[in-house]
Amino acid sequence: MPPKNLMTRRAPAWLLSLTLALAAGGLAQAQPAAAPEAPAASAAHDVPMASAVAARPPMAAPTIAPPASEPVANPYGMRSVWAQGDLVARTTLLLLALMSLLSWYFIIAKLLAQGRLNAQARAAKKAFASADALNKRVEGLSKASPFRFIAESALEAARRYYSLAGQVDMNSWLSQDIVRSVGTLQMRSQEGLSVLATVGSTAPFVGLFGTVWGIYNALVTIGVSGQASIEKVAGPVGEALIMTALGLAVAVPAVLGYNWLVRRNRVTLHAVKGFGSELHTLLLVEIDKSQRAAASASQVV
Repeated sequence: MPPKNLMTRRAPAWLLSLTLALAAGGLAQAQPAAAPEAPAASAAHDVPMASAVAARPPMAAPTIAPPASEPVANPYGMRSVWAQGDLVARTTLLLLALMSLLSWYFIIAKLLAQGRLNAQARAAKKAFASADALNKRVEGLSKASPFRFIAESALEAARRYYSLAGQVDMNSWLSQDIVRSVGTLQMRSQEGLSVLATVGSTAPFVGLFGTVWGIYNALVTIGVSGQASIEKVAGPVGEALIMTALGLAVAVPAVLGYNWLVRRNRVTLHAVKGFGSELHTLLLVEIDKSQRAAASASQVV
């Protein structure tokens, strides 16, 4: 039996070997847990790559356009008024369209006619400013010029004066003929203006008639259906409002055109009357010269 002191000396050695064995087993089990440290080391080498990725600008998100909405047709426009309107409504629309066409036709035609008359007035003033004989001045005017018509009529009146046997003096005779020619030209220049005045005064009432008829149709629709909803009366009420707008749209240009053309006519006729006055004076001078020449010739004989 070994002595106690030997056992006590060997016991720590046994415990030490057991402790070392357990520690070695623990290290063997703990060794795989240390493997994840390798990516940490490689992460240090990947810092430049990560910084390059971070420096790259972010990609813009694609914009998604909303679906295009198709235009919705107006169910209460002019097309629906014509399609759903009865005989009275369509007749009113055609009448307003005809009145509008007439008014615009006469506005454009009168503007062109007044432009031609102003050009002819300038040509007549230039021709009569020369020192030629009166007959040559008149022949220098255009055959379509109304100023040539006035001058030729006055010359013909001067030639017919001597058949009156002195019943009327030359001054009054020529003045009457020139005034009559200027009045004829004035009547021609006012053609079409009465149409504009008629359209401007009656078109609002035609549109008002269409408005009343549309309201009547709306009331009939309410009475038949027994409902006063907006779906039932929107069509007839819209038709009534459109008729009112069309009446005003036809009347306003006609009234403005009438006033504008009347003012332009007044300015042009002022030039025509001035030409007639100048022609009257020139004719009296020509007749006086011819009479003096005839008297001097008779004295010489």
